[in-house]
Amino acid sequence: MASSIYLIPTVLDETAIHTIPLYIVDAIKNCQVIFAENERTARRFLKLMWKEMVIDDYEWHTIHKAEVEQKINFRNCITANKNIAIMSEAGCPGIADPGQILIEVAQQMNAAVKPLVGPSSILLALMGSGMNGQQFEFVGYLPIDNGEKMKAIKEMELTSVKKNSTQIFIETPYRNDQLLETLLKTCKPTTRICIAAELTGPNEYIKTKTVADWKKEKTGFHKKPVIFLLNAV
Repeated sequence: MASSIYLIPTVLDETAIHTIPLYIVDAIKNCQVIFAENERTARRFLKLMWKEMVIDDYEWHTIHKAEVEQKINFRNCITANKNIAIMSEAGCPGIADPGQILIEVAQQMNAAVKPLVGPSSILLALMGSGMNGQQFEFVGYLPIDNGEKMKAIKEMELTSVKKNSTQIFIETPYRNDQLLETLLKTCKPTTRICIAAELTGPNEYIKTKTVADWKKEKTGFHKKPVIFLLNAV
């Protein structure tokens, strides 16, 4: 029987197990191999979803280490007709996630790829922002160098105006406040910024304001998982 590749969604917040459909348990039961971005948190998550699971019955691989080696392991599993689960650290595999390199291999080998429904912080933030959901772009992390970062922000503003698009980006959690400070210094007063923090958690926060209005707010997002969105006019 040919190999199937199941893309297993995981929680954004550890307390939000209710956001994961129960049918992922059936998918895991159908697999023999698990490729996870973080094996420790993947194991803990799966035991919460399926208490009777015998973790060591599965063959485990870590995605973000030794990429070339993991691609070889992945190819070998497909060739052996094993069913494989791919798991992100949070959210959906393949979306701002190293699992994409394995999904690309699966497509090249004509294996059946089965994406399963679950929370994506990028899409949840866009849904809650009130910004353009018809035309949007996820640009990932901005440059660390402040001069390069300001240049990237100005380019996002220009793109947003030109295409009437929403620009979506992220930062390492301990640099969130510095990024927001740079955004407020660099962007036009009329540019809208949405901050979506701790999505699906008990302290979920989604607010969209103009740069002028954000400057009046006292905010703090240090070490919180945050998605930033920008829409300029």
